[in-house]
Amino acid sequence: MDAATGAVLLDQEETGASFDQRDRVQLVGRLQWRQAPGEFLMLTPFIVASESRTDATRQLAQSVGAVPPAYASSVTGSDSSFGLLRLNAQQQSRLGPDARLELRGALSASNWKNRSLRQEFDAAQALTRTLEERTDNDDRTWTLGVKLSRTLAQEHNVVIGAELESTTRRQDRATLQNGVPLLVDLGDAFGARVRRAAAYGQDEWNLTKTWSAHAGLRVEAIGTRSDAAGSSVSNTSRVWTPLLHSVWRLDDKRRDQIRASLTRSYRAPALQDLIARPVINARYAPPGGNVATSPDRVGNADLRPELARGVEVAYEKYLPEGGVLSANLFHRRITDLIRNVTELETVPWANVPRWVQRPQNLEGARVTGLELEAKLRLDELVAQAPQVSLRGNLSVFRSQVEGVPGPDNRIDQQPKGTANLGADYRLRSAPWRVGGSVNWVPAYRLQSTATQSSVTSAKRVVDLYGLWTVDSTTQVRFSGSNVLARDYDNASAIVAGSTIQSVENTGPTRTQWSVRLEMKL
Repeated sequence: MDAATGAVLLDQEETGASFDQRDRVQLVGRLQWRQAPGEFLMLTPFIVASESRTDATRQLAQSVGAVPPAYASSVTGSDSSFGLLRLNAQQQSRLGPDARLELRGALSASNWKNRSLRQEFDAAQALTRTLEERTDNDDRTWTLGVKLSRTLAQEHNVVIGAELESTTRRQDRATLQNGVPLLVDLGDAFGARVRRAAAYGQDEWNLTKTWSAHAGLRVEAIGTRSDAAGSSVSNTSRVWTPLLHSVWRLDDKRRDQIRASLTRSYRAPALQDLIARPVINARYAPPGGNVATSPDRVGNADLRPELARGVEVAYEKYLPEGGVLSANLFHRRITDLIRNVTELETVPWANVPRWVQRPQNLEGARVTGLELEAKLRLDELVAQAPQVSLRGNLSVFRSQVEGVPGPDNRIDQQPKGTANLGADYRLRSAPWRVGGSVNWVPAYRLQSTATQSSVTSAKRVVDLYGLWTVDSTTQVRFSGSNVLARDYDNASAIVAGSTIQSVENTGPTRTQWSVRLEMKL
C-alpha cells in the first residue's frame, strides 16, 4: 500500500499444499557400574537416525499490480537426512563421609543434509526458473564438568565446580539458479564455533528449622567465532552471575513456604545466527531485488550474548490431600536483546540493494510476570464431589523493549498471558483413567522495530486421553491431540520507504490420534 494514501499498489495471493513423510529410529541405552554405596559409573549412549521427504505445490495469483508476477505456480521437492551419535558419562565418588565428587562428560557428533529443488512455471505451464539448494551441516560438541560437594559444620553444604564446553559447526551450502551457482564470490564453506568455560561456587545453609538460603557466584567466559570466505570474526564475553536464593517455611510442621531469588543469567547466540552466508529468498532470487516481506536471511558474526538480571518471589501452599496452590511474581532486566531486523542493504550477491533480515543486539528489555498454579482434587473444594484431579495455571506477562516505539513493543513470542486447565479421573468400575486439557493463548500484536510489526491470532488447543490398565505390567494409551483442529492466522507488516508491505498467513491444523502400548519387562 501507499503509506500516504492507502492505495493498494500490489496484491498477490499464494495458496498451496505440502506432503511430508518422516522415518525415524532412536536408540537409548544405559550402562551402570555400582562400586560402593553412593558411588557409581554410568555411560549413556544415544543414537538417532531419520530421513524425510517433502513435496509442495504453490499457485500465485495477482489481482493488483502493474508488473506481472514472476511465476504462476511452483513445485518444490526436498529430501533431508539427520544422524546423531552421543555418549554421556557420569562418575560419582565419595571422598570421605562428608564429601562427594562428581565428574560429567559428553561427546556428540551429528550431520544434517538437505537438498531442495524448486521449479517455477508461467501461466502456460512452461518452466521459467529452477532454484536448487544443497546444505551439509556437521556439528561436533564436547563437554566436561567437575563438581565437589562437602558438608560442613553448622548446616553448611558447600559446592564448587567447573565446566568446559565446545560446539563447532561446519556448513557447506550451494545455491544454483537454472543450474548456475548463484553465490560464487561468497564460497560454499562456512563455519561457527561457541566455546564456554565456567567456574562456580555456592553455599547452602540451613539458618533455622524453617529458614534456609544459598548464595553463589558463577563466572563464564564465552567465545564465539564465525568463518567465511577466508576471513573470521571472533568475540569473547565474560559474564559474572551471582545467585541468592532463600526459602522460608511458615511452620516447621507444614510445607507452606515462601521462596525468593536474585539471579543473573545469559543466553548465547545460536550457531546458525553466527554464520554469515545468506539464505536467498526463493521467490525473489538475485541478481534483481526483492521486497521487504520476502527478505534474504544472513547471520551476524558480531552477536553478543543476552544478559538478564532477575528477582523472583513465590508463595506455595500445600493442601491436606496433597494438592498445592502457588503464586510466582518475577521481574527481569535484559541487556543486548537479540532480535531479527529487516533492512535494505547493498549486498555482494545482487546488482541492486536487497532487503536482508539478520539478528542484531538491541538495547534491552524489561519483563514482568505473574504465574498462578493449582493442583488439587475436586473433593478438596466441594464435599462429596468425585475424586477428579484438577490442574491449572494462569500467567500474565508485561514486557517493554527499549529503543522500539510502543505500544506492543514486547519481547518476541510473548503474549499478554496464557491459561491451561486439565482434569484426570480414575474409574472405579473399570481399569480406566481418562482426562484431558485445554490450552488458551489470546491474540496479540508485536511491534518488533520502529518499522516492523506482527499480529498473531488466538490459540485454543484441546487434548484428550484414555489409559487402559490391562495388568500390572501392561497398559494401552489412547490419545487425541488438538481435537478442535482450528485454523490459525498471523500477519506481519513493514514500512518500506513510501510503502507499507504486509503478509497475511492462514493455515489449518490437524488432529493427531494415537494408540500406544506400554509394557514393563
